[in-house]
Formats: sequence, C-alpha cells, structure tokens
Amino acid sequence: MIIDMDHIIQIITVNAIAAGLAMDAFAVSVVSGAVFKKLHVRYALRMAFFFGAFQAVMPLLGYTAGNTFAGYITNIDHWIAFALLIGIGGKMVYESFKFRELEKKPQDPSNLIALLVLSIATSIDALAIGITLTLVTDFIFRAVATIGVVTFLMSYVGYEIGKRIGHFFENKIEIAGGVILIVIGIKILINHLING
Repeated sequence: MIIDMDHIIQIITVNAIAAGLAMDAFAVSVVSGAVFKKLHVRYALRMAFFFGAFQAVMPLLGYTAGNTFAGYITNIDHWIAFALLIGIGGKMVYESFKFRELEKKPQDPSNLIALLVLSIATSIDALAIGITLTLVTDFIFRAVATIGVVTFLMSYVGYEIGKRIGHFFENKIEIAGGVILIVIGIKILINHLING
C-alpha cells in the first residue's frame, strides 16, 4: 500500500484550518455557556448547528469567488493566501484581548436573531479563508464539511465547558486559533518560494 504524503498533508492542513476557524465560535460558546447556564440543550445544539453551518457555507462562497478570479490571480495567489491568513490570524489574536466586552453584553443564543448575528460574526473570517482553499486542498467539499463538523463539535463542547467551569480562558483560545492560521499562511508562502 502506497502512502500519499501529499494527501495526508492536505488532511492535516484542512483540519488545522478548521480548528483555527472554529476558535471564534468555540470562544463565543464558552461565554454563552458561562452566562446562560440554564439554556436548554436544544438551544445549545441549535447554536452549534448554526455556527457549524455558517462556518461551512462561508468558505464555500469564498472558494467560488476565488475560482471566478483564479485566472487573474494565479501568479500572486500564494501572496493573497499569505496576506489573508496572516491578517485573519492577527485579527483573532488582537480580538482575543477584547472578550471582556463580550462578557458585559453577551447575546442570548436562544434568540434566533441574536444567533444569526453571532453566526455571521463568527464565520466572516471563513469567507476569506475560502479564497485560499484551492492552495491547500484538492477536495473542497470535504474541506468545508470538515470545517462545519469541527465547528459544530467545538461549539457544543465549548458551551458545556462554559456552563461547568466558566470562561477563564477563551481569550487564550482565540490566540491559539490566530497562531494556527498565521503558521499556515507562512507555510503556504514558504512552500511556494521553495517549490516555485
């Protein structure tokens, strides 16, 4: 049996991106669990579903937009991916220090309008990531499904963690997510510069 290392690297990279993107939703879920401890499990599952669905759809939209302009950006696509991943990762690290504001005025995830707002807010970065997915994997639908499932699972687990032990570390979660995306951006650029 021949092991396809390129395929394995793609799977690892997609899972790392999924984990990095899910950190926003995870952190919001931890805060929601800490603040709304008596939220019924169906609302916690609905919140996780919305976060996962939006996190999957957004990169698919970004991927479609990226493909539309692929012919125009082929020569600089690695630089675009690098800039987007560094920018989004840096933004996540920066925003990790602003979670105290969220604690003061958290949005009730059982309210559908609030949930839609939270879903869009936590998935907007995934839209930009979608543009870079062609540089990371050949299996776009598997990638967006992975992103959605990972976000769903991390969101529900985040809610349960928040409900049980509070929200003492969500800013560190955001930092970890940002660092993951920055590292992937650097990896894409180095691979291109080395391999041409």
